[in-house]
Amino acid sequence: MNPRNEPLLWLQLVALGAIPLELLLLLLVLAGADPGPLPALERALAWGLGVLGPSLLLWRRPADCGSLLLVQVPAEGRSPLLTHLNALQQGWPPRILLPFGSALLLAALWIVDSRAALAASLSPVDGASRLVTLMLAMPLLALLLWQWQQLGQALWLLSRSPQQVELASSGEAPLVKSKLLSLGIPLLLLAPLDGQDRCQGQDGRGSLEEPSEESGLQSTAPESTAPESSAPEPSVITVPETATPTTEVAVAVAVEPEQTGEQDKGDELDQQVD
Repeated sequence: MNPRNEPLLWLQLVALGAIPLELLLLLLVLAGADPGPLPALERALAWGLGVLGPSLLLWRRPADCGSLLLVQVPAEGRSPLLTHLNALQQGWPPRILLPFGSALLLAALWIVDSRAALAASLSPVDGASRLVTLMLAMPLLALLLWQWQQLGQALWLLSRSPQQVELASSGEAPLVKSKLLSLGIPLLLLAPLDGQDRCQGQDGRGSLEEPSEESGLQSTAPESTAPESSAPEPSVITVPETATPTTEVAVAVAVEPEQTGEQDKGDELDQQVD
């Protein structure tokens, strides 16, 4: 069970490019309103509701590696490899990423909000109140936390050896899934990435045996069953003669198909004489 054959782990690495774009969107949202009288308290409240609350939930129930937030793999259609990965991700390493992610998001929110006024003319919610901008920023912070944990645990699972994955107790798929936070519609079904292993297996077995020349010639040589055309042979009439005490002689007279007999000619001559 090689974890590199699971396509969902590779799809979760898209967060490396999505996280910077989401931070830029957070900057544009916070630039829609001027900071209030207590910006530090507003940032702390937004971080507490958007980051701290979801991080406590993800500590108890880690993000399912079979979920892409909008769609997920159904419990009945999960492969044995994905079930073992679900059991493996319930350990401590994926949970340790949450405190670091929460601290990084607090620092990012503080820096972004303090410099949001520079992008006020580009904000899609320009002129909105401070409460509206903070309410829009909370879901973005929760999304950043979700992608942070999935990115970290995907990298950790991809670094595991096949022996470690096999030793993970899989159990039943519904029971394992109930201990994870799996969001999305159960419509995602992807085939494992086993093309590389097949190529390696073919290289290990060697090149395919080439068919022998004799078998190739036998398979390609057509069988000639059509009879050869021959000219029509003349018919042979055997006229027996009286037997002698010593020998019996049979005279074979060959008559061409177009040649008429003497009797036919004799009949024609008799008619002319009459």
